[in-house]
Amino acid sequence: MSEILPRLPAKCVGRAKKVCEEWLSCISSKEFVMMHCRHMCKGSRQKILSIGQESCFIRSTGVDLVDEKTMITLPFHVRPSDVWNLSSLKGLLYVCLRNTFEMLIWNPLIRSCINISDSKSYGFFKIYSDVVSLYIDSSNDYRVLHIKRGRFTVDVMAYSRRTSHWKRIQFLQKTHYHTNGYVWSGGTFCEDGLYFTVIQF
Repeated sequence: MSEILPRLPAKCVGRAKKVCEEWLSCISSKEFVMMHCRHMCKGSRQKILSIGQESCFIRSTGVDLVDEKTMITLPFHVRPSDVWNLSSLKGLLYVCLRNTFEMLIWNPLIRSCINISDSKSYGFFKIYSDVVSLYIDSSNDYRVLHIKRGRFTVDVMAYSRRTSHWKRIQFLQKTHYHTNGYVWSGGTFCEDGLYFTVIQF
């Protein structure tokens, strides 16, 4: 399990979860995810997603490779140019649709997509005030952090991929960063922490 499974493509790993409970437990562990990412990041296994005005394709990297492109069909009904990539983590993309401002988690390699916007107005993105980031919590659950900033207020929600629910969380006690006088970058997940660049203007 430690030598073969981490070298399999993502789609095969997904199928392998159904073999038995032992494989499911192994594949779901944080250690396996890290091993799999290390193997996938070697040479020609790396992939680049390119989203243009009218087309979207994936290609492998590596100087020894012929430049082969695999065209993909978007799983949502918008033009490629109307898709904003807000955050990415371990092959998952967190995107916003320009026409509706709905947010989705998308895995282009296995053609999987879930819309995480709901009727309570969670999961809708405002370009000039909101900040989002993908991260993995201590229980190995993929989550989305969504910071919604207003005038001297901040509302922070976290979406759990495991439970498919939004939950309000406490975040950032220093209120002067809440104002629109600060520009925030998207978050970067590294070593169990989220990091943001915050610039005053």
